[in-house]
Amino acid sequence: MRALRFYKIISTLLQHGVDELIPRRWLPWYLRVVRHSAFWLRNKHKDKPLSVRFRMALEALGPVYVKLGQMLSTRQDLLHPDMIIQLSMLQDRVPPFPGQVAQEIVCKALELDAITDLFADFNTTPLASASIAQVHTATLMRPDNGLAQEVVVKVLRPGINLTIDADLELMEAVAGVAARYLPDGKRLKPVEVIKEYRKTLYDELSLDREAANAIQLRRNFTDSDLLYIPEVFSEFTRNNVMVMERIYGIPVNDVVALEAQGIDLKTLAERGVEVFFTQVFRDSFFHADMHPGNIFVDPNSGAKPRFFAVDFGIVGTLNKEDKRYLAANFIAFFNRDYRKVAELHIDSGWVPSHVNVEEFESAIRTVCEPIFEKPLADISFAHVLLNLFNTARRFEMEVQPQLVLLQKTLLYVEGLGRQLYPQLDLWKTAKPFLERWMHEQMGWRALYRNVKEQAPFWAEKLPEMPGLLYDTLQKIQRGNQSQQAWVERILIHQRQAAVSRWWSLFAASLTVSAVALFVATDYVVAPYIVGAGALVSWIQAWFSKP
Repeated sequence: MRALRFYKIISTLLQHGVDELIPRRWLPWYLRVVRHSAFWLRNKHKDKPLSVRFRMALEALGPVYVKLGQMLSTRQDLLHPDMIIQLSMLQDRVPPFPGQVAQEIVCKALELDAITDLFADFNTTPLASASIAQVHTATLMRPDNGLAQEVVVKVLRPGINLTIDADLELMEAVAGVAARYLPDGKRLKPVEVIKEYRKTLYDELSLDREAANAIQLRRNFTDSDLLYIPEVFSEFTRNNVMVMERIYGIPVNDVVALEAQGIDLKTLAERGVEVFFTQVFRDSFFHADMHPGNIFVDPNSGAKPRFFAVDFGIVGTLNKEDKRYLAANFIAFFNRDYRKVAELHIDSGWVPSHVNVEEFESAIRTVCEPIFEKPLADISFAHVLLNLFNTARRFEMEVQPQLVLLQKTLLYVEGLGRQLYPQLDLWKTAKPFLERWMHEQMGWRALYRNVKEQAPFWAEKLPEMPGLLYDTLQKIQRGNQSQQAWVERILIHQRQAAVSRWWSLFAASLTVSAVALFVATDYVVAPYIVGAGALVSWIQAWFSKP
């Protein structure tokens, strides 16, 4: 199965001429010979530009590779504009499956005899089609009040699990080989990263899980003017079908439409950064698939532009320790305190303790100092990431699989900021928020909040405290009594051992005396002394009994 899928991937890339992305000078002569020898895998789309062929190849390979294209579509600093345009089509314009099939899936999942039993209308032409699912507009007849509600119905692609399973098996096999044979295999943890990616993809294949994620995000941003999450109708949601409120927004990458609506792009970009850090550091629960196909702008939000978000299949979480270390790292980085950054990496265990902190500090300064006080337009993140990778390898820094989603999301946010307002100073925008968050986590407010959060627990346990205290004291008393009895037994054994040693020495002295007299007195007295020694030995044995 893996071999067949590997061949499928290679043949698809070659038949679309994607190998042209690799400069000819980088290929050794024998690989060029092999490429020309594979005549049956010739480029079948020579009439199309390379950017189109690359997008078609990713579409043909399935959702795992479409996700890669979606992430690359936000990286204007890495790819040619023509490539960005084509890859942007992967966000919501993947070739759809038939609308009639979608209707059948909905009817079966919701146990409807006909689609009209629940929906006044159901558009068979999808509103959007992505790698995992596609979305249809519909009008829901709400059973609770009989009113019509404009909704979108998300339907999972049939048979998508088989394709994803095949790709993940192949990726895990390649990761295992890389971990074993590559010099950086152990540090980069490719097996752990693929396992994390597998979990992420399988979460996205469960629409009832996505519904729960949406409900959580909606609760986190209740009454917020930063982000709006559409309502999910959980009673009409199943594993492969989800019904959600329809929203009308401007795609976040449609700069012309945003400007025509009077949206301040600088403010929009700054609020986008605030949305990201609010999700990560306030809630520890963040939308981890923030490509332009999933983010829209409220056209009626005026001077304080508000975002709409859809597609909640991929979310990320952070534990308290990782969150605290990340915030401290960000603040130290924004303050250019590279010594603190180096120490935090070592304290957190991300870098081995034997690393020289002064050398690590100097390496971080070399990478980061040139990008400060520069707008996004003047920063080559490709160059920065390459230098950071080389620095990490030099100082044995291990990949943190739990942070991979966060890193990907940060790349999305940075890519969106570059599209909206290239002059945005990402560092100055984020620093006040993080400083405020750290102050709240470490000041008197944090103490008050913790007491307030724990109050119900202590109120429940308070009536039980006298009984618990009495039981504890009883256990301590019984423990002390038991310990005292144990000490007394030891003392008794020590006294018995001392008496036993005295009688043993006495018996031994009698025996020696008997031997001496045996030689000196011709056997007359010796037998009596030997008998006395035996009597003493018997007495010693009797006293030695416990």
